[in-house]
Amino acid sequence: MNNSIFAKLKKQKLAVLGLFIISVFTLAGIFAPILSPHDPYAVDLTQKLLKPSAEFPLGTDQLGRCILSRLIHGIRTSLTTAIMATVLMLLIGVPLGIMAGYAGGWLDNAIMRLVDIASTFPSSLLALAVVGVLGPSTVNIMLVFVVLWWAPFARIVRSMVIKLKEKEFVLAAIAAGSSQTTIILKHITLNSISPIIVLATLRIAAVIMHIAAFSFIGLGSQPPIADWGVMLSDSRQYLTSYPLMLLWPGLAIMLAVFAFNVLGEGLNDALMPASGYAAAAKEAEEQYG
Repeated sequence: MNNSIFAKLKKQKLAVLGLFIISVFTLAGIFAPILSPHDPYAVDLTQKLLKPSAEFPLGTDQLGRCILSRLIHGIRTSLTTAIMATVLMLLIGVPLGIMAGYAGGWLDNAIMRLVDIASTFPSSLLALAVVGVLGPSTVNIMLVFVVLWWAPFARIVRSMVIKLKEKEFVLAAIAAGSSQTTIILKHITLNSISPIIVLATLRIAAVIMHIAAFSFIGLGSQPPIADWGVMLSDSRQYLTSYPLMLLWPGLAIMLAVFAFNVLGEGLNDALMPASGYAAAAKEAEEQYG
């Protein structure tokens, strides 16, 4: 990201706020063992459902566990899962998109038919089928989304490659005798980074929300794992008697999704002048998200 783009991003107040929230969450997750005031898995029924205090800043849950400690450790589960899933989507979608756009012909048709299948298959239905066969777990749910959600990356990258390979600088590199590997990596992939970053940022937000939803209904992370979706699920029976149990994990999920979404919006606005495809990344997220 060059200085002009960074300067434009700094003018996007919501994007800067989103980046700040993400940074705080990331640092809290990295230093969770140090920042957590208590063991997130320590059960003490004598201190269950306590209100916020100096000892327990956000109170305790139905098993007497520190809610703040579980929230902090839940960052590791939620953000790590979302980032890993998005990285796997990139590793699948970007190379296939480049191959389809650059090679064309039968390979392009074959890859795009796979993209069409992945784009139209209902992810929730596949997740239920996978969980029914392999059992509930975050890994199984994550793999379902990876298998299906690489498609928007492949589609947008293919579109960019088709346009980029006709540009003068690419044709000049071909005329100069540059290898196809050099052309693809240096001249095409590097000029495709902007929309990929935008789409990946928006996709992380979607993964966080979906993983939390599946954990909430018991198909993702399983108790006693410190996970925001699990914490929401635990709080259901205490919705009226102790609503704070629902408030804190719900607020954490909302802030994380908000942060990645506004950062993605800000990156889209900042990168748009530098790359005519950044807005297309946002459109792809809206279409397939």
